[in-house]
Amino acid sequence: MRIEFKRSGGFAPIPLRLHLDTESLPEADAQELIGLIAAADFFHLPASIQPPAGSADRFQYEITVEGPAGRHTVRTSDAVGRDELQRLLSRLTVLAKARRTAGPS
Repeated sequence: MRIEFKRSGGFAPIPLRLHLDTESLPEADAQELIGLIAAADFFHLPASIQPPAGSADRFQYEITVEGPAGRHTVRTSDAVGRDELQRLLSRLTVLAKARRTAGPS
């Protein structure tokens, strides 16, 4: 499964990006991401999930997942109230920050 993740916005708008293939990850990490995608019912989410009014300075996210179920992109913010999607966003953010800190591989 291939995943593209982009985060923008926030108080100090420093973009964050991640491109990964679950086949290149350790098995436990790959299974965790696949489980988070399934728990969020990612392939059935709308392409755009609008934040509630008054959501200025929130992070904006774009996630594209390509796998056996096809390719799907979701755009949302950190104001979204879906716990399963929030867990996926949080995990991808941690992975993107770790890769940025580690530098290009």
